[in-house]
Amino acid sequence: MKIKYADQAVNDLKNFNAADRTLIVKKIHYLAENFELLKQSKKVRELKGTRFPGQYRYTIARRIRAIFRIENNAIVMLILRIGRRKDIYS
Repeated sequence: MKIKYADQAVNDLKNFNAADRTLIVKKIHYLAENFELLKQSKKVRELKGTRFPGQYRYTIARRIRAIFRIENNAIVMLILRIGRRKDIYS
């Protein structure tokens, strides 16, 4: 599965230190390779009540989340936001 980052997600990544950025990128690549498996766990959940159906939350670390959606029949994973749990949903 191909991964694309929205401009906002790239800006969000800049707010993390180098070690956290490395962890985040590794976890996102792992998600792309194992999406169906992770979808069955608590790590990936579909967001309810959003304006755009088909958006998911991925728990990267205890306090770090990524918001993404699948486009074009699971060919492209578009990472929309990356951030701390308290800030990501606003």
